[in-house]
Amino acid sequence: MNDFNQIAEAYIAAWNAGAGSRNTLIEQAFTADVAYRDPIMQGDGHDGIGGLIAGVQGQFPGFRFTLKGTPDGFADTIRFSWALGPDGVESIIEGTDVGLIENGRLKQVTGFIDKVPAQ
Repeated sequence: MNDFNQIAEAYIAAWNAGAGSRNTLIEQAFTADVAYRDPIMQGDGHDGIGGLIAGVQGQFPGFRFTLKGTPDGFADTIRFSWALGPDGVESIIEGTDVGLIENGRLKQVTGFIDKVPAQ
């Protein structure tokens, strides 16, 4: 039985991690052969996820990911929503991710962008 809250919280912690703790949190949240895909970017393995996280943090300095609502799922599949923005203000970007779980960690993640800033 998977703990969907713990898995989603580990994911968010990895995306918020600074360079010093990022690799450890990525290893806790994702399998070594993880595959991540969303409409904007993709990455494979721990190094690929680390590069994506560093890129997002560089593009949005000071922004933090938070969970929106309660993660849910069944068997080896999880679904959760997240928000990204500065602390204390309404989120700028929001999305929903669907993941495949293996041994309590994410093996595959497909991301959907639900809200983006107006152009």
